Amino acid sequence: MAEAAVAAGPLMRRYEGAARGRGVAADGWRVCLAHSFEELRQPYGAGDVPVRDVLRHIGLVLRYFRWWLKKTRIEKKSAFIDLLCAVPLQQIYGCPLGGIGGGTITRGWRGEFCRWQLNPGLYHYETVIANQFTVCLRCKGQTVYQQVLSVERPSTLQGWNWGYCGHYAFYHALYPRAWLVYELPGQNVVLTCRQLSPVIPHDYKDSSLPVGVFIWEVENGRDEDVEVSIMFSLQNGTGAKEDRSGGHWNEPFTFQKDGERVAGVLLHHFPAVNPFTLAISAREKAGTGVTHVTAFNPAGLGREVWQDLLQDGRLDSPTGKSSPTEKGEVTAAAVCASCRVPARGHKTLELALAWDMPRVHFGSKEKLHLRRYTRFFGSEGDAAPALSHYALTHYEEWERKIEAWQNPILENSQLPSWYKSALFNELYFMTDGGTIWMEVPPDCCAEDLQGPAGAGLSHLLPVLREYGRFAYLEGQEYRMYNTYDVHFYASFALVMLWPKLQISLQYDIAVTVVNEDVQSRQYLMCGQTAQVKMKNVVPHDIGDPDDEPWQRVNAYLMHDTADWKDLNLKFVLQVYRDYYLTRDCLYLQDMWPVCQAVMESELKFDTDNDGLIENGGFADQTYDAWVVHGASAYCGGLWLAAVCMMCKMAEVLGDTEVRQKYLDILNKGKEAFERRLWNGKYYNYDSSGSHTSSSIMSDQCAGQWFLGACGLDQGEFEVFPKSHVLSALKTIFEKNVMSFAGGTMGAVNGMRPDGMPDTSSVQSNEVWIGVVYSLAATMIQEGMVEEGFRTAEGCYRTVWERLGMAFQTPEAYREKKVYRSLAYMRPLSIWSMQLALERRAGQAPAPAQLPQGPTHP
Repeated sequence: MAEAAVAAGPLMRRYEGAARGRGVAADGWRVCLAHSFEELRQPYGAGDVPVRDVLRHIGLVLRYFRWWLKKTRIEKKSAFIDLLCAVPLQQIYGCPLGGIGGGTITRGWRGEFCRWQLNPGLYHYETVIANQFTVCLRCKGQTVYQQVLSVERPSTLQGWNWGYCGHYAFYHALYPRAWLVYELPGQNVVLTCRQLSPVIPHDYKDSSLPVGVFIWEVENGRDEDVEVSIMFSLQNGTGAKEDRSGGHWNEPFTFQKDGERVAGVLLHHFPAVNPFTLAISAREKAGTGVTHVTAFNPAGLGREVWQDLLQDGRLDSPTGKSSPTEKGEVTAAAVCASCRVPARGHKTLELALAWDMPRVHFGSKEKLHLRRYTRFFGSEGDAAPALSHYALTHYEEWERKIEAWQNPILENSQLPSWYKSALFNELYFMTDGGTIWMEVPPDCCAEDLQGPAGAGLSHLLPVLREYGRFAYLEGQEYRMYNTYDVHFYASFALVMLWPKLQISLQYDIAVTVVNEDVQSRQYLMCGQTAQVKMKNVVPHDIGDPDDEPWQRVNAYLMHDTADWKDLNLKFVLQVYRDYYLTRDCLYLQDMWPVCQAVMESELKFDTDNDGLIENGGFADQTYDAWVVHGASAYCGGLWLAAVCMMCKMAEVLGDTEVRQKYLDILNKGKEAFERRLWNGKYYNYDSSGSHTSSSIMSDQCAGQWFLGACGLDQGEFEVFPKSHVLSALKTIFEKNVMSFAGGTMGAVNGMRPDGMPDTSSVQSNEVWIGVVYSLAATMIQEGMVEEGFRTAEGCYRTVWERLGMAFQTPEAYREKKVYRSLAYMRPLSIWSMQLALERRAGQAPAPAQLPQGPTHP
């Protein structure tokens, strides 16, 4: 059973004794509001806060509150970052169901269906108690055991036998699979439910499907045959108030193709926006029977369904559709798969859950979008039977592909078990990050996508037509798609596993770069009004799912990010990194003019013409509550890395004039960076000379991280002296890692030279899990493998074990009882650790040369 998962050291829990509820952390809003209040405490002493700063922060809070009231009470929309109503921590989540971009349904580690994201980017947190698996055992024509496989004892469906003893159940997860093991007490029968979703690297068809498969392995330890039935019950809806809006109905179905037959029930759900169909089904085969109940009341006692199953291990299978629900009513359905298992024998039952919401509107309801899977299964809303059949007849192929991908890592004895678990389980966010994967309309032309200024992107339309448009949220609580300063870290997972989606995303960003949005709005941090989007500036994000993504960008209202110093640089760094890993020369050629444009825009931040950009004295980068003055290790390092990559791209493309231009800047900038920031042991946080400018930033080598990932960290392309990089990393390990929480929680963002955390801002005193993984990757690149694993392990142990935040890894936590932004994008950066390991093992690409001929279909 689940040998690969156990070998990998997966998330593993016995049902009893695990934490549940709000848990150890403070409410999320307390942390978020600290962005405006907590920084008042430093650098001033108690009672010594300047009046102007108090007034500034009170103004921010009032501006936010006014905006929040308007958004939530007048416009009846949810806030893109809700500082007043944060999602509470529930330590219940397990592996989500569903492929990429078709919506997700998360099951908890106790087997409950508890987190729903069917409407794109919008989450509903509700455990629907009717959604259960129930087992019935019969021997010699008599039912000897019937039990809901749930530890719950709900107030509804009290005619069912609840309260399964958690001592006899175990959970394992290794995304995209999970295992629930039930040792049925007193029955000498073991059930293993293997849960599977089609999340397969380099697959751009099956990975888009909104399906999950449950393979039930039945081991009969008795000396007699036993008849085993597994009933799967499901409520029509997601547990939201719309479930009671009326007009929902169910109907049985069968679907036969290529000699394979699947049977089940369709649950048609008709909210005002984005109607959908759920399908529960089982595979019919020799020795396996499938029966169903079309409709029952999940708010009642449920005795009719229970007695129906108890009588003969089958359901009555009525024909015809159910009546539509009246307002205030809810309905549910059930499907049952049954087989006879011989004495001391083994049998398999296969069930599936599919959902079909092919045509979606975002919150503005302005445009109709088709999901990626409609390319293969149609967009009429009748695909659930075909999806169910396809899932149940292809899951074995999916498993073979998943094992071929994962086994080389799982079987590598040199890698620690926790790392194998973290590497795969953090990928949950690739599907459960509010992820969308949309088709470009077939009648769409290049002009529709390019905007007024995007004509130079010659392969934009072919790429988007072939691979669609992809977006994921910054976090389930930070509702902005493709937040670019954070995607910079997470993008390693995308480019390594689904590189065409990374390239598609980059084309979307490039289009936004070369166009502008001349509308103005007020920004909450400063209270000033500015243009929404400037030309030749990388956007912060491509929009809010509660508005109209791609059409209206920059949902982020805190700062005017046109003056951020990192966004343009992160575009350039990703362009070359993507080319280095994919060898897509057409992509590089298309992106080259855009890279030149954003770098020209960035040059204005080099205020003293020393080849090094300066920060503006406010939080003008991804650390958006940590003020930076003058030259800085983070943005300065990213700048030099981007300049270096401009030189390399110019060399590859034969642009000698541009290469020389940036080579001159690089030579000046390297000297300025070392002179202004190097202190003999590490690079100072910034050059301001303030009492915090000498802080040790854990992310000070971010530029080196990307250079190393692209093989540009030595020889003629060595930007940062190797001895300085190693000294900085060793200092970070000594101070930010080992001197923080006893070396057990990863690296704190900022540490003072005396070994105390930098408390000058809310963010300097946090651990950012995604940054820690990227820091670990940098250490591995530089030969500090043991230190890299030790650094990253602290985050894994803290999040997945001590805090119980499985499948909701936050952006940040502090040493004691505080976290921020559950289920966040940045921790996908753990895949940069894998790239660093592969590069050390000689598996990374050879130095890039411009290939000949097209690379796109």
